[in-house]
Amino acid sequence: MNTASAPRTPSFPSRLPNVGTTIFTVMSALALEHKAVNLGQGFPDFACDARLVDAVNGAMRAGHNQYPPMAGVQVLREAMSQKYEALHARRYDANTEITVTAGATQAILTAVLACVQPGDEAIVLEPCYDSYVPNIETAGAKVVRVPLTPGTFRPDFDLIAAAIRPRTRLMIINSPHNPSGTIWTDAEMRQLEALLAPTDIVLISDEVYEHMVFDGQQHQSAARYPGLAARAFIVSSFGKTYHVTGWKIGTVAAPASLTAEFRKVHQFNVFTVNTPMQYGIAEYMKDPAPYLQLSAFYQAKRDLFREGLKDSRLKLLPSQGSYFQCVDISDVSDLSEADFCQWLTREIGVAAIPLSAFYVDKFDQRVVRFCFAKKDDTLREALQRLRKL
Repeated sequence: MNTASAPRTPSFPSRLPNVGTTIFTVMSALALEHKAVNLGQGFPDFACDARLVDAVNGAMRAGHNQYPPMAGVQVLREAMSQKYEALHARRYDANTEITVTAGATQAILTAVLACVQPGDEAIVLEPCYDSYVPNIETAGAKVVRVPLTPGTFRPDFDLIAAAIRPRTRLMIINSPHNPSGTIWTDAEMRQLEALLAPTDIVLISDEVYEHMVFDGQQHQSAARYPGLAARAFIVSSFGKTYHVTGWKIGTVAAPASLTAEFRKVHQFNVFTVNTPMQYGIAEYMKDPAPYLQLSAFYQAKRDLFREGLKDSRLKLLPSQGSYFQCVDISDVSDLSEADFCQWLTREIGVAAIPLSAFYVDKFDQRVVRFCFAKKDDTLREALQRLRKL
């Protein structure tokens, strides 16, 4: 007689019990089902520069197809070092202060795991990108949520100061900001620098939209401020900058002592990053024009989209940077943000993202987010449909 028990899959407590399928996946699937124009998930629908593909192809044919150094190939780290110095007047040592990562999301998780211990506290400013909170919770730390000012999405330094406690180890900021499209000012960065000066708080500065700043304004990188740069992991994304989000490749710049801790985690959660892409991007970066011209490129798309909505009942909020445009839906519908986005996708044929998805408590302020990183024809088709509102 066979007395062996039936195969059994073990159960265990979930590390992230409150995490389900992301809103981006849900809305993209709904857009596909209803043949809607997808202005929800933040990725371009146009091709990258063929010269970049050629550069990566050339790297493959040149034999750059085996493991690169754990921290990233030297020429790419040197290119990023030179770029920081040229744009922000701060020189990061290519050997000890710049690491190539498998995209910005991996970079942020790695930075969190490197510096946060169970029982520590970490401050996030809501609304925020949806990986921040699960990253912190994965590290066993407590998330302290501080709201940006509703409507304007500016930092409230009284609230931030009140959130700082003895166990505060980390703070994450994001400028240009996803989802609101706001950018931090020089005065705000200096105020943050002064606030953190007497503390041992580590800063993660998520700057993946750094080259998308509009109307003649300047991106205020944490690298520009000595008191912030000394405590910051600065996260950048080649995927965002060069229209290749599927390549999942970025960098982290940080002081040598922080980088040493970062690399301890990096070498065991990803070890290293796609070799030919690193060489190809380094070659492509020899011409700075593609990233220097990116603000003008996306400002034209922003202006096209805003012009098409200016006479609609959707109230346009400012879009100072990134490739996102937020609108107030109060004059269009009594539905919640989430229900409105579902209705908009099914009935109007345009997908958007509710801002409530970027708050843990699903705070609803009647605002939704569109992505204008699309072909002009895609945007015009979306605008034609939105005129039905």
